[in-house]
Amino acid sequence: MPAAQGQCSMDPGQVELTLQRLAAELVARVKPEEEVVLLGIRSRGLPLAERLATLLRAATGAPVPVGSLDITLYRDDLTEMVGSPIVRPTEIPFTLKDRTVVLVDDVLYTGRTVRSAMDALLDHGRPHRVMLLVLADRSGRELPIQADLAGVRVEVPPGHRVAVRVKEIDGEDGVTVEAC
Repeated sequence: MPAAQGQCSMDPGQVELTLQRLAAELVARVKPEEEVVLLGIRSRGLPLAERLATLLRAATGAPVPVGSLDITLYRDDLTEMVGSPIVRPTEIPFTLKDRTVVLVDDVLYTGRTVRSAMDALLDHGRPHRVMLLVLADRSGRELPIQADLAGVRVEVPPGHRVAVRVKEIDGEDGVTVEAC
């Protein structure tokens, strides 16, 4: 797993190569008999999940179902949010029962988003196994949650954040560490 200290930068080509590597690592980590589904955590996790599904199909020849998970109403800071939260649909057009669910997100930071995603996920069924795949795994965990697969691990200085851009939402792919 590539490691980065301080500043991290990934251009569109590096993001694509990282997704290809993550798809190959996922194929190596699941048994052939496992039924894998991808759930993208809204918002940037969904396009990443869709791209991974395309790469997995190319690698295995089998389609991989993709769904989306909105965690807004499961956040532990919902009552502290200013204004009305924007709730987007959760779309899981398949059963989770006895399947291996791969949660896909752009950045793993405190672990609170993943905790919320687990709560939301379990409201929709009981999978055989849950894995977490993230494009960027940064320092600063508040909960004991870790990624099974991460594109890049980065130590982020105080007062900085990891910004992930995906072409489907932002018009271009990229990962940078930026001052807040």
